[in-house]
Amino acid sequence: MTDVRLRTQERGDRNTIGVRVELARKRQGMKQKELLAQLQVNGIDMNASALSKLEGQTRSVTDFELVALAKILGVSVNWLLGLEDDAPEEE
Repeated sequence: MTDVRLRTQERGDRNTIGVRVELARKRQGMKQKELLAQLQVNGIDMNASALSKLEGQTRSVTDFELVALAKILGVSVNWLLGLEDDAPEEE
């Protein structure tokens, strides 16, 4: 059985992409730790707390982070922003 923690805090209003980042990451079976490693490779220095806050929408997102997240997760920036309805394919 996988050790999955459910979100205990309500989502914030600091960004609009957090829900979709989490959705795309989970659809790929990617753990936060793996996403953080990929962000590092792409020149984005983010820690686990910052990613958790980003996904919980309690932290703002920079344009550099937005582009890197879209690239890593294999989705478009427009999809992350909610401007496209097409969901990423499950692997």
